[in-house]
Amino acid sequence: MGYCFDKEGFNQVLQELAKEYVVYAPKRFKNGGSFSDTDRIRYGEIQTVEEIVFDRKSDYSFKEILLPLSQTLFFFTEDAVKEANPPKKGAVIFLRSCDLHAVKRLDAVYLENGGEDYYYKRLRDKVKFVLMGCRHSFENCFCVDMETNRTDAYDAYLEIKSGKVYVDNHNEAWEAAFAAQSTETSEVIPAYVTKNENRVHISDGMTLDVMHSKMWDEYDSRCINCGRCNFVCPTCTCFTMQDIFYTDNGKVGERRRVWASCMVDGFTEVAGGGCYRKKNGQRMRFKVLHKVYDYKKRNGYHMCVGCGRCDDICPEYISFANSINKLADAIKEVSTNAGK
Repeated sequence: MGYCFDKEGFNQVLQELAKEYVVYAPKRFKNGGSFSDTDRIRYGEIQTVEEIVFDRKSDYSFKEILLPLSQTLFFFTEDAVKEANPPKKGAVIFLRSCDLHAVKRLDAVYLENGGEDYYYKRLRDKVKFVLMGCRHSFENCFCVDMETNRTDAYDAYLEIKSGKVYVDNHNEAWEAAFAAQSTETSEVIPAYVTKNENRVHISDGMTLDVMHSKMWDEYDSRCINCGRCNFVCPTCTCFTMQDIFYTDNGKVGERRRVWASCMVDGFTEVAGGGCYRKKNGQRMRFKVLHKVYDYKKRNGYHMCVGCGRCDDICPEYISFANSINKLADAIKEVSTNAGK
């Protein structure tokens, strides 16, 4: 059902939802940017629709709500273990189509990858999604070529036009709240991007032989292995474990799950001092092929959703989209070398 609200009426809806959910959306954090007097757009709790940033892509994704940067799993003493309590409320997340496609990737990794991750599932079961419309592409986006520019797998869709809030609701449990505050019913059709300035092409004939291309060597010197690309990516899922011991009693503490990055030092270190990918080019190769090759071989669709945040955040101006496009020449290179 489609509804139209004035902003005050929709804020009443948000207040109603807040009784059961914490509502998250991309919002502006004043002076939170990388440079002096610059802002940061990232996810945070909101109370009003005016707080939601619609005209800029969020610098960080929604991922930290479903996968907290540092998540306590359980507490321990010398002779007992206590599981950490789950959040008391569910979550409503406002996000764009590419990010909603990213949820599918996270679910595949944590719920369909040989078993269900208990801690992810107990959060995921309490989350609802509100799709934010995109009427134009942002810088570095390539969602159209990744086929993530549109979706109908949302609980509700929302956009603002001429100062009015328009909602397409798919969640029956929310009908009463919407109907009570709506000024009128109206057909609401989600707005989707149909063209990106940034284009990518992934060859259907790619094989793992592309690993032997010299294209990866350039990243040995260009990449500084800061891991920012992984941390802003909505589909990077790697983590490590940390046991934190309390200072007042060294035998009591907690176990935390903490984000990890395939691009930083130490990620592939193993017992005995071995390291599978010491060079930055080798790490870049692993990341790129995981996003656009081996994940698809297993799941039938690419892991990358084309949000372009990795290109936005990289301090060395490394373009992931360009890396994808270089694969075609890399395939030709290894094929030619194999024929010699």
